[in-house]
Amino acid sequence: MLLPFPRSREGLFKCKSGGEIKLPSAKVLEQKKQMVADLVDSLNNSVAGVIVDYKGITVADDTKLRKELREAGVKYSVVKNTLLGLAAKSAGLDDITNVLEGTTAIAISPEDQTAAARILQKYADASKGKFTIKSGYLEGKVIDTAMIESLAKLPSRDILLATVCNAFNAPIAAFARVIQAVVDKGGAPEEEAAPAEEAAPVEEAAPAEEAAPAEEAAPAEEAAAPAEEAPAETPAE
Repeated sequence: MLLPFPRSREGLFKCKSGGEIKLPSAKVLEQKKQMVADLVDSLNNSVAGVIVDYKGITVADDTKLRKELREAGVKYSVVKNTLLGLAAKSAGLDDITNVLEGTTAIAISPEDQTAAARILQKYADASKGKFTIKSGYLEGKVIDTAMIESLAKLPSRDILLATVCNAFNAPIAAFARVIQAVVDKGGAPEEEAAPAEEAAPVEEAAPAEEAAPAEEAAPAEEAAAPAEEAPAETPAE
């Protein structure tokens, strides 16, 4: 039990047992407040994060893990449970505090929802229980280890975006190829068809010109008939 008095030296308090406890200085408290503020900012400006217990990882594996996370754009750091708990509450991730015990590190991903889960789950599976995942969050919601395992099976954000873009572009590309084929194959026949259309009236006009003499010949035959009947009237006188 702490006794506020007597105060033997600045920053020290007497205990009933006779010992002394040194309280954090104002400078240390300000540093911790800044660390919590930085954590809150990182949590609020990220899309996903994973919390792990790193106690069983080797130095070599830890170096590889940090490099792989860094290349994927994920920030990885060891944190004190108390500080992370305060930051999680300020960021609206209260349920994370339930797993904050033992050694703790957090991987925070600003843009890729699957990167931290995919990389850390790989190391957790290889460690056989020495490096374990505690919890995580996704888009401002706390998620359990089962959800993290599911995220770990998904491809990276870049691959997902490329797949979606290809799905949208495929019909457009196919349509463009069809239009180009119509232009390439249909342009030439249209130009050749023009003379054929002009020639059609000429062919139809030809029979009309030949039929004209036939119509004029009909009256000539009718005129010849009376000429033959004229001699037959002379004997009657």
